[in-house]
Amino acid sequence: MIVKELIQMRRDRMTFAIMFGLPILQMLLFGFVINSDPRHLPTAVLLADNGPEARTLLSGLKNSTYFDFVRLVGTEQEGRSLLTRGEVQFVVNIPQSFSHDLLRGDKPAILLEADATDPIATSGGAGALGNIIHSAFQADFVGPLGFLAPAAESIDIRVHSLYNPEANTAYNIVPGLMGVVLTMTMVMITALAITREYERGTMENLLSMPLRASEVLVGKITPYVIVGYVQVGIILCVSRFLFKVPIHGNLLLLLLAALFFIAANLALGITFSTVARNQLQAMQMAMFVILPSILLSGFMFPFRGMPWWAQILGEILPITHFLRIARGVMLKGIGFADIGRELWPIMLFAGITLIVAVKRYRQTLD
Repeated sequence: MIVKELIQMRRDRMTFAIMFGLPILQMLLFGFVINSDPRHLPTAVLLADNGPEARTLLSGLKNSTYFDFVRLVGTEQEGRSLLTRGEVQFVVNIPQSFSHDLLRGDKPAILLEADATDPIATSGGAGALGNIIHSAFQADFVGPLGFLAPAAESIDIRVHSLYNPEANTAYNIVPGLMGVVLTMTMVMITALAITREYERGTMENLLSMPLRASEVLVGKITPYVIVGYVQVGIILCVSRFLFKVPIHGNLLLLLLAALFFIAANLALGITFSTVARNQLQAMQMAMFVILPSILLSGFMFPFRGMPWWAQILGEILPITHFLRIARGVMLKGIGFADIGRELWPIMLFAGITLIVAVKRYRQTLD
């Protein structure tokens, strides 16, 4: 019996790959991807003062490893727009006459605006700001300027956590749950659609119908679009009335994005169903995708805290883009122009996977 089971295990290539591939995948993801203290976050700077002390402050922030300056903005509105679109994590505002006021002992203020939709991503840089500034001016505040040495008292440090000022974890997690729930249910349900027909012996009846492969697959996934919208409605109601998550944007815009996201997951599930030989294999393939979707999308851990190769893999997954849309619409109030760059990757993914499913669909029982 032992020999028989080993031979059967070797012949079932999908199960064999899952047994060895899944542990390796878990070790790589949990070991490299999970990072609760992300560094090198994209930062824009509004530099209204070009004095020596302002440049010292800027250099200190650059050398801290928390901030990577990627843009120089001319106005506060431009910086706020970058935060809203998610292009930067921070905006540093160094006001006019900062150097002059500092040397006079007038305690000038600097402003750090942070995209706090994910509190974990911004807490490290915002919390270390005082020590960073102290280290930056440590060599300058000597001799006649020694009275300025305690930088925490000489500079007024102001941190504005936008979109989630109270660092409420539910504001970040609950909108993300919409993407996770839809991914799990839509992929798993449709992954069984074709294999169930084979195992129940009803596939012959399905093949005898005067339908093309594309019509069969569309007919299989369309009813689950309604199921997906029911789930979206439940999650939105729970998030609004139970967890008090605000909805600042257009709800219809979020529902439109959800349509393409549901279609992408259904297309992926139906592709698995055409590849798998039985329902067990279909479920294994679905689980092999669900775990990376949760870990690589930025749902549980900051997306920008992951290594570059993990971010590339995460950008392929439709859930990554849908989470940005859901959080952006609900917490930031973004419009269609802002979600367009996140919507087209979802549509592309749905189209490619559906084409693969049509090509893999077998018109015979062999």
